[in-house]
Amino acid sequence: MKNSSDFYKLQIDIHAGDLQKVKRKLALSSTIRLVAFLLACAGVYFFFGNVKVVIAIIVSAVIAFVYLVSKHSNLQYERELIKALIAQNETELEVMNRVFHHLPSGEKYKDPLHFYSQDIDLFGRGSFFQYLNRTALESGSDFLAKLFTENEIDAIPKKQQAINELSEMPKWRQHFSGIASLVKTEVSATEVTDWLKNYKAFVPKWVKPVSLVFSLISVILIVLNYLDVISGYALAGWFFLGLAISGRYLKKVNDLSSHTSKIQSTFEQFHKLILEIETQEFSSALLSEKRNLIVDTTSKASSVLKKFAKHLDALDQRSNMLIGIIANGFMLRDLRQSYNIEQWVEAHKQSVPVWFDVITFFDAYNSFGNFGFNHPSYVFPKISKDVPVLKVKGAGHPLLREATMVRNDFQINSEEFFIVTGANMAGKSTFLRTVSLQIVMGNMGLPVCAEKTEYNPIKLITSMRTTDSLTDDESYFFSELKRLKFIVDEIKTDRYFIILDEILKGTNSTDKAIGSRKFVEKLVASNSTGIIATHDLSLCVAAEELPEVKNYFFDARIENDELLFDYTFKPGICENMNASFLLKKMQIVD
Repeated sequence: MKNSSDFYKLQIDIHAGDLQKVKRKLALSSTIRLVAFLLACAGVYFFFGNVKVVIAIIVSAVIAFVYLVSKHSNLQYERELIKALIAQNETELEVMNRVFHHLPSGEKYKDPLHFYSQDIDLFGRGSFFQYLNRTALESGSDFLAKLFTENEIDAIPKKQQAINELSEMPKWRQHFSGIASLVKTEVSATEVTDWLKNYKAFVPKWVKPVSLVFSLISVILIVLNYLDVISGYALAGWFFLGLAISGRYLKKVNDLSSHTSKIQSTFEQFHKLILEIETQEFSSALLSEKRNLIVDTTSKASSVLKKFAKHLDALDQRSNMLIGIIANGFMLRDLRQSYNIEQWVEAHKQSVPVWFDVITFFDAYNSFGNFGFNHPSYVFPKISKDVPVLKVKGAGHPLLREATMVRNDFQINSEEFFIVTGANMAGKSTFLRTVSLQIVMGNMGLPVCAEKTEYNPIKLITSMRTTDSLTDDESYFFSELKRLKFIVDEIKTDRYFIILDEILKGTNSTDKAIGSRKFVEKLVASNSTGIIATHDLSLCVAAEELPEVKNYFFDARIENDELLFDYTFKPGICENMNASFLLKKMQIVD
């Protein structure tokens, strides 16, 4: 395959052909069901006077119809899965053209107090999360957001291997995500596991043997009545005895059924997702470890979940009058199904949270694999404790179009600080977010937008978008002070990369210059590394007195009454500011 775009177009063509085939099968299935129904009606009509033959025809017709409905439902599911796969590929083609603002934005994950997420457009409309996220489950989306924000630097090579392996498995990823997208649940996975954990059994142990014997006797009595050996009164008496036994536990069975009806679809779909993981071998350590959590030598997790789904479905059928009344009277069916459910819960309630976590993990990591597949030119940072904190060739921001992106090279050593100056709109803020994403993506194990990257893992703290708080009656300046205090407290206990866009914006120039210089000195005295963007050229003097501080800038020039930018990161101090020019250019001032 030449590239990911070609892959997606080919998959759309393949799945479109498969969809037409399934539609034809569905039409044939509907026709067969209609014919079966008409034949049953004809049989009843012709043998109407013979009760035994009519009953036999009806029973046979019901069995055949249930079978045909099951087959039809399977075809409907196959159709919906193919539609989901087509939609996935169409979405990827749109995203490759930077059309992604209609996708889930992750707005609910915004946290202004987080280490960095608020400052670098991690969540919200047009965010990196919206661009990368392809999770199909709510739990997967939550876990992906957690990975975005956990600010951990452990086991990065292990994560890289897992993401790289998934990036090379587009068909498997899409099939897994397609199945996950069809999961429609009334309650969350957490609610399900909590219910299982806290469930209290009520069905007596004698139910299993008694229900088997009772059912066997019922069959014998029905056959004897059919052969006119015993009267209908004897059969009716036995039937009402069964209803009386079942009725004793009716309220508790109703309570159980009300809960299980809500979680049934979860287990029906999740067993399919577990099966996808079980049947796929992985070579990377992290993926193998996750798979091993659901692979048991005695029984497969998918089979166990499928069995429970069948138990839940069986209990749910009690709402059908034929099953709910007749089967209870002759088979004690409600009690037997409740017993099966309780036995399953007792045996597997500790395993279910683990299995659900594995599904959640793969749902989230598939987004990482998809991102890697869509960006084959991106590179995995080379992780080492001996390299500079960050040495990048051709760094760019992943949300910018390749055709217009200006890439930059830079190297920042441990416990070194860059003071970055530059004209308005010259590229400072974009550069700060580019560096921030290099770190965040590197820590998650993702390939980064660069030609080559060497990285000594480090945690990140930013302060770029401090706002005032009307709710807490805080001024802008006080909010900024709180953020700086947060940074000072954090760097006492750990190693951080600090990114600041202006310091002390909320105070006057003289006070700002003095305060900013003192704060830079405090950062330099710690074991931190970082970048500080500023319009205050007096702060650049720090580089003359502190060897850990270096000056860089983004330039702007005016040619033919036009403001031009090259967006290139350069050593030195910016001398060309453009506020006055822009005020005149936009006719705000004379």
